[in-house]
Amino acid sequence: MAARALMFQGTGSDVGKSLIVAGLCRALQTRGMKVMPFKPQNMSNNAAVTADGGEIGRAQALQARAARVHPSVHMNPVLLKPQSEIGAQVVVQGRVYGRATAAEFQLIKPELMAFVQDSFARLKAEADIVLVEGAGSASEINLRAGDIANMGFARAANVPVVLIGDIDRGGVIASLVGTKAVIDATDAALIKAFLVNKFRGDPELFANGMALIAEATGWEALGLIPFFSDARLLPAEDALALTAERPAKPEARVKIAVPVLPHIANFDDLDPLDAEPAVDLVRVRPGTALPGDADLIILPGSKATTADLAALRDAGFDIDIVAHLRRGGSVLGLCGGYQMLGRAIHDPDGIEGAAGSASGLALLDVESTLSAEKRLEPVEGVTFDGVPVVGYEMHMGVTDGPDRATPFARLEHGPPEGAMSADGRAIGTYIHGLFADDRQRSAWLGRFAGGLASIAYEPLVDETLDRLAAHLEAHVDVDRLLRLSR
Repeated sequence: MAARALMFQGTGSDVGKSLIVAGLCRALQTRGMKVMPFKPQNMSNNAAVTADGGEIGRAQALQARAARVHPSVHMNPVLLKPQSEIGAQVVVQGRVYGRATAAEFQLIKPELMAFVQDSFARLKAEADIVLVEGAGSASEINLRAGDIANMGFARAANVPVVLIGDIDRGGVIASLVGTKAVIDATDAALIKAFLVNKFRGDPELFANGMALIAEATGWEALGLIPFFSDARLLPAEDALALTAERPAKPEARVKIAVPVLPHIANFDDLDPLDAEPAVDLVRVRPGTALPGDADLIILPGSKATTADLAALRDAGFDIDIVAHLRRGGSVLGLCGGYQMLGRAIHDPDGIEGAAGSASGLALLDVESTLSAEKRLEPVEGVTFDGVPVVGYEMHMGVTDGPDRATPFARLEHGPPEGAMSADGRAIGTYIHGLFADDRQRSAWLGRFAGGLASIAYEPLVDETLDRLAAHLEAHVDVDRLLRLSR
């Protein structure tokens, strides 16, 4: 029997599409179904390495985890990773396909539809149901021609659609009814139902709102979903999550500062630290100084390292980092942040823009050279302090220099990894997922708080997915969703 499919589109970005699909993946898997998540086109610098040796958006990796299946490149066949000036790196079925400006991408979308349909067919062959996530807004009619992310895919694959609106941002009635008003009638006929997400307060007060939307659109109302506050415990896809409010942490004993730069990537590296009750993770945007009482500064990954290095200097963060080290603090560079800590970054082939070199922060005696070849693979080993580490590498370029003689880690396969300064207070590594490993996170926090006990992060993520699934089962007509799928 052919697998069923159902697509979830949104009235805009950050309405909760990724989270709802993840929760439904876990809910349906718990019911005994084999579920596959799918997003035809994604735009995100938060990516994950797959079991088949490619990369996909972080949200699809989380959805695969929710469905208890291995992440595959076919779950996100087209991934756009924004870069400075040159537009975006285009990743197709897990591998770099090329680079394109926004205008150029519109021209190549038709040729990418074949990859999208191929990946979708592969997932359907393995599943009972495929849950499809759209991208951005379903009402972007200016981008409808050649669309592969929303209605273009839904119509080509004949997949029914559920539209999601976000009441937390206001105007949810207008956004849902307005979508019906502006899209093509044939597209609108594919939308069978709607969900209203992130509700706060008494649901009885919006009962007539749900009825009014249903009357104006002709779509079924399948659920008013209360705000799920534990969403902060799950890896986020969109950089909008970096602006979300965090609960106060009166028990915090360690302060970690993170400069938020324009092209920050793989910022889910920070999530396990943010989940720690005793860690005050301070995200600092340009215009504000890095806190002088921080124990550790982390420079996270970047999709445009030299551009973000310039932004770091323009913000005066370089001065703050030097002062921090002078006071006896520590700094950790992850991937692009590791490259920034060195003496220079060379880009002879113009991978990130104009060919040339940029001076680094010179806190590590290394230099990095960018190249078109991307390293994508899981890694395992032991760090300099004898603590085991499991993570993954995802980067373009190589780093070398005298401080590589004191590596951050020794891997089971491959040469020693990363570099450390002579005093051990400036450290760089290409290993992502470092803090998701409880052993590593405990070791890092122990340096600043004398053996601080840590949470068990991976079980926390799974427990949160279970709670999310139960939350959706309680507030969404999941049985009706299944009947709508085809």
